[in-house]
Amino acid sequence: MVRIARLLAVGMVTAPLLAACATVPPAEKPVSVTGSITYRERMALPPTAQVEVTLSDVSLMDAPSKTIAQQSFTADGRQVPFGFTLTVDQRQLDPRHSYAVSARITDASGKLMFITDTRNSVAFDGRRTVDMGMLTLIKTH
Repeated sequence: MVRIARLLAVGMVTAPLLAACATVPPAEKPVSVTGSITYRERMALPPTAQVEVTLSDVSLMDAPSKTIAQQSFTADGRQVPFGFTLTVDQRQLDPRHSYAVSARITDASGKLMFITDTRNSVAFDGRRTVDMGMLTLIKTH
């Protein structure tokens, strides 16, 4: 009888501790998508040009893509190529979905100057870093 009482007492003390452990979210598993952007035209960007690189979920054909990660910065007089790193928690990625990187450069007023015109698919296959290489943007009119 004493043994049963002791087991119940130990169980009452340890059960809340185990339950607390079960509610702690799993550790973040960051994945980085890296690369560079450039364009072919021989022209300098204005110092106020805005650069934006986006990782999007492009799974649905008849719906807008969902932004997963984004990096934006001002050129500040620098010229292409620009390196980028997009970091996303692996738990946000669904292996059944399709993901792509896009980039754009606008002037200070928001007028589009350069943009990616092809789909740059990202394959998340368990690596911690996915290198996209050099993405080439095209000039808009």
